[in-house]
Amino acid sequence: MAPLELSIVVPVFRSANTLPALVRRLLAALNGLGVTFEIIFVDDGSPDQAWPVLVGLQQQHRDHLVAVQLMRNYGQHNAIMCGFRRARGRYVVTLDDDLQNPPEEIPKLYKAIRERDLDLVYGKPDEKQHAGWRNAGSWMVNFFFRKVFRTPVSVTSFRIIRRELVECTFAYALNFTFVDGLLAWNTQRIGAVEVEHHARAEGRSSYSLAKLATLGLNLFTNFSLWPLRTISFCGLGSAGLGFFAALYYLVKYLTDNITVPGYASLIVTILFLGGVQLLALGVMGEYLGRLHLNVNRKPQYVERQALGPISNDAAGAQAA
Repeated sequence: MAPLELSIVVPVFRSANTLPALVRRLLAALNGLGVTFEIIFVDDGSPDQAWPVLVGLQQQHRDHLVAVQLMRNYGQHNAIMCGFRRARGRYVVTLDDDLQNPPEEIPKLYKAIRERDLDLVYGKPDEKQHAGWRNAGSWMVNFFFRKVFRTPVSVTSFRIIRRELVECTFAYALNFTFVDGLLAWNTQRIGAVEVEHHARAEGRSSYSLAKLATLGLNLFTNFSLWPLRTISFCGLGSAGLGFFAALYYLVKYLTDNITVPGYASLIVTILFLGGVQLLALGVMGEYLGRLHLNVNRKPQYVERQALGPISNDAAGAQAA
């Protein structure tokens, strides 16, 4: 397939009613840029009528739209990986399907990545139109991201990426996917540009607080040994406290000849150390469980069907 300038990757979940408006606005914004482009929609097991809507839209815009239906819901980041492998553009843009990321802001990202010699540019919202709990969850994920990768940039789902960086992620075929971590692993040329952020056109976010916590867990367990090291430091600290407490009571016993009372302190100590040990086992179990599932080749995603041009990378992935 001939290369294009821009590929737009949109994971789709519960957005049947917003898709026509999204396509209309994307086409207007991209035609205004005057570059070759494609729009790749990945239906991530959406329970509504998103797929029939995508089929109709793809038939209306055969030259620009690619529609892929996955076998089930694999998660937003896995669906993005599917879109990456189908993308043909020199630059790949990702955005949400709920119209919170305005397509009209894509030219800002395109201009920034070309003029500032960056590999990855995030669209930084001027003011997030999310509920308070969702903003708190996003803050948590970004806090972890900045600590793990030592970068001041906050991640968002609205980003533009050079093709060379996108291709660096193709080797990762495991299930527990965190796209921003894969990208940050391969480059430090990361920037941000301020963009508008609109309220959802309808419905509510499919990201619950539990899903955001899982995303943070994917970040830590896939790209960092920080949880294991934290448990090690907790164990070292507990052992140190126990040693100094024993030394203190031994000195008190020898110098003051006192009987050391200990029922309450003994119970508290046992409960504390037992909790730390169970926490340590849980963290190690999380790492082992993910390793087990990946060794058993739990799929990153499986396509049910696709409409539109198929890139060489996608065809190779499907054949494998």
